[in-house]
Amino acid sequence: MFSKRFSDGEIQINIEESIRGCDVFIIQPTSYPVNLHLMELLIMIDACKRASAATINIVVPYYGYARQDRKARSREPITAKLVANLIETAGATRMIALDLHAPQIQGFFDIPIDHLMGVPILAKHFKDDPNINPEECVVVSPDHGGVTRARKLADILKTPIAIIDKRRPRPNVAEVMNIVGEIEGRTAIIIDDIIDTAGTITLAAQALKDKGAKEVYACCTHPVLSGPAKERIEILL
Repeated sequence: MFSKRFSDGEIQINIEESIRGCDVFIIQPTSYPVNLHLMELLIMIDACKRASAATINIVVPYYGYARQDRKARSREPITAKLVANLIETAGATRMIALDLHAPQIQGFFDIPIDHLMGVPILAKHFKDDPNINPEECVVVSPDHGGVTRARKLADILKTPIAIIDKRRPRPNVAEVMNIVGEIEGRTAIIIDDIIDTAGTITLAAQALKDKGAKEVYACCTHPVLSGPAKERIEILL
């Protein structure tokens, strides 16, 4: 399968061999540039459907628009649901996703969804690191929504957890308000699903240092790292 661009930016997909009656797997994260990759995915699905594929299974490691999963204010769209509608209408028969920002997105689909978790892989990294003693660690959720994820990592590492009470006045802007849990003298491991502009992570790391954390590690499944993310992280190193 080849993807080409017309001079005006339109996408053309060419499937170079017969896939009639085949079980097709399309691997396509809808990461930056999100709109381009999403449209490319939809066109690939449509091409496979029109080529008489038996099943069209899409592997979407990063599901774009997942953060728009509900109406937080009046007159807002639920874009995560719209993306689900587009994928189904295009002809996908199954989706495999990794660490959806909101697990309830699975319910936006009528096709089967396999939701994989990145926590076991992240946990293995910390367990195999000889410089980290799990008995001296605390797993930190950077917000209330990530507590379940933090608890899973803490259960594997056999460590306590802490929670950062965060307020977000506007998109990509976060303010740390309070830390719930014992931090002083421990190695803090922050876990999140997405690091976008790194505002949340860097504020959390600084707050943990201020509370007496010995070291601070951060891990995530989807390192988007847009805008000033790298510069913000480097300042703390």
